[in-house]
Amino acid sequence: MHSLFIFITGGIMSSLGKGIASASIGALLQARGYFVRMKKLDPYINVDPGTMSPHKHGEVFVMEDGCEADLDFGHYERFTGLRCTAKDSLTTGKIYEKVLAQERRGDYLGSDIQVIPHITNEIKRFVMEGHELADFTICEIGGTVGDIEGLPYIEAIRQIKIDLGISRVACIHLTYLPYLKTSGELKTKPTQHSVKLLQSMGVQPDIILCRSEKDISDEIKTKLSMFCNVKKKNVVEALDMENIYLIPNKYHLAGLDRQVCDHFDLLDPELETQAEKEIHEKWVALEHAISVPSKTVRITIVGKYTKLKDAYISLSQALNHGAIANDARVEIDWVDAKKNLQDLENELGSAAGILVPGGFDSSGVEGKIAAIKFARENMIPFFGICFGLQLAVIEACRHVAGIANATSREFSDEGEIVIDFMDSWESNGLMESRLPSDNKGGTMRLGSYRCKIIENTLAHKIYGITEITERHRHRFEVNIKKYRKLFEKAGLEFSGMSLDGLLPEIMERRSHPFFLATQAHPEFQSHPFAPHPLFKAFLKAAIQHSDTLASLGTLTTSL
Repeated sequence: MHSLFIFITGGIMSSLGKGIASASIGALLQARGYFVRMKKLDPYINVDPGTMSPHKHGEVFVMEDGCEADLDFGHYERFTGLRCTAKDSLTTGKIYEKVLAQERRGDYLGSDIQVIPHITNEIKRFVMEGHELADFTICEIGGTVGDIEGLPYIEAIRQIKIDLGISRVACIHLTYLPYLKTSGELKTKPTQHSVKLLQSMGVQPDIILCRSEKDISDEIKTKLSMFCNVKKKNVVEALDMENIYLIPNKYHLAGLDRQVCDHFDLLDPELETQAEKEIHEKWVALEHAISVPSKTVRITIVGKYTKLKDAYISLSQALNHGAIANDARVEIDWVDAKKNLQDLENELGSAAGILVPGGFDSSGVEGKIAAIKFARENMIPFFGICFGLQLAVIEACRHVAGIANATSREFSDEGEIVIDFMDSWESNGLMESRLPSDNKGGTMRLGSYRCKIIENTLAHKIYGITEITERHRHRFEVNIKKYRKLFEKAGLEFSGMSLDGLLPEIMERRSHPFFLATQAHPEFQSHPFAPHPLFKAFLKAAIQHSDTLASLGTLTTSL
């Protein structure tokens, strides 16, 4: 079998869910026994999303090899279990950076550098790289059809379809059917125009995936088939779902995976039977676990990007995974860390667990520290991630050890700098180094690092092993070399350390039912079928705390 290619494009507007659609297609093909590879081609000119504001772009997902990538890679990994790498993520910035470097070296022998063929050739080279390792290479094109930044990618698809032939390439166009309440009908015209625009660039979609809040009638499918030049059976509805993990089975029931295989002439009764069994045992079982939990638990997240939930999408998904593992449903209260302390206290009072996630700079710091203090004093389960660990250290130094000016180099050069810039550390036997003057992009401690877990600690009880690997994304570290005695005075125990013993990775309190923070981002490794142990443990502690409050009532101290 030749390696096959699926391209997913989007029309009408952004945020329709191309990433989840791509991940779902990958999962459904896996259910049929195929090996898949997931790639994304992002038209923005940034080299990567690492320096973009989460308010505008959403979460930056960190891969195992340290690549900072679009949040859709989180969907790819969670749905398929794959571990993506930098070779799966492309941006226009990366293309131009490479092409211009080659031009400076004289690799083009004096030729004019043009979008066609030089830029499109690099796109095609990226798409084809490593294709022989998978049965299907699934490529999502970021943005929407018609965006000026995306034109080279559509052109590359057109050329690939000619190069390989239509028997090896399928184009799936995700579009939106708006529902007009006044007339009580779904409108197809936006989709018709979107497909027409795609066709004008030389690309004919083979399947149209129609996102809608209402069922799509047979009449509408007939109309779209006629005006979009697509087989009627290849007009597939993609109904809104309250939980993204319900989508793969819904797509399967709508016939999406069958039509993909039909396009490639791969329909096989044995594979159909295998797919049904696999989907039922995996996705239908997950759907059941999601729909009938025995309890509900309320978790409060105190952060600075709470207005855009995509900024914490891996975090919210990991909490969902942990809840499912505890036969529960999680309700998340998103609290803006920049609120005044009295309002913050009022919102924290009903929390079964408090989580302070990663973040950057001084905005909202005092609110996060106040939330950590509230959790510590009221024995509420607390989980700190990355910046959350650093602020938990500062809180302990200020309010337990009495060092009022304890702070971080990230937002102050004065006081006791208990969180500082580390200029070097060991990574897999090699030394890495950074300077404060380095460029911001790609200069943090990024990707997977090993950690030694201290025995007879909460961390050891949770993980059950003495060496783990977690993904990181941060620039500052706990200054244990200078302040070890101060930390001990503050009641902190570092139960996880880097293998060279220089960098604290996990911190906890023995005097608290559940008070744990990690310098890593464990949410990046949590899957619905393999919930991360830290989130499982945190949700379990939160449920126990909630049950205790329900039976005894609650007494809390002030911030």
